[in-house]
Amino acid sequence: MALEIPTPRLLLRLPEPSEADAVLDYFVRNREHLEPWSPVAPDGMYTLHWWEQRLRMNLDEAEAGTSVRTFMYLRGGTNEVLGSCHLSNIMRGPFQACFLGYSIDAAVQGQGLMTEAVRALVQYGFSALNLHRIMANYIPDNTGSGRVLEKAGFHREGLAPEYLQIAGRWQDHVLTAITNRSWRPEAG
Repeated sequence: MALEIPTPRLLLRLPEPSEADAVLDYFVRNREHLEPWSPVAPDGMYTLHWWEQRLRMNLDEAEAGTSVRTFMYLRGGTNEVLGSCHLSNIMRGPFQACFLGYSIDAAVQGQGLMTEAVRALVQYGFSALNLHRIMANYIPDNTGSGRVLEKAGFHREGLAPEYLQIAGRWQDHVLTAITNRSWRPEAG
């Protein structure tokens, strides 16, 4: 499934398994930067084979409509991965919702790229996927993540104690969401 979402400065896309080396490079380069905000890495995550398998699964999940796991690239730039931005656990039926997750390269943090990517993927989720609600949660100490979500139009809904196991321990999370005011019932 070829998917590309352009923004003014970025291209969000689903890479092929043959591009696993660039994705692996992103995670290796940013390991120390991302670990405090991420679940404990699964065995093999820092290997080329693991990423070839994961990227194949990403394509399968996109085709099945259960997730859209894009990576961020500079428009007109190299094949260097600058971050990830994804919609996961897409639920249909009466919920029509999913979760948003993201990460960004330490070298380009603070340039507004993550907000740009989040806005574009939310727009894709609302228009192309016709989702009604997108939820995103962050650790209270991660103020940068909170600012990204606020700038992208997410609203705080509460605080969930010991919500997710991040960096090997259960951590509180601020719950946020955005809803699609233009949601439309499926035809037919």
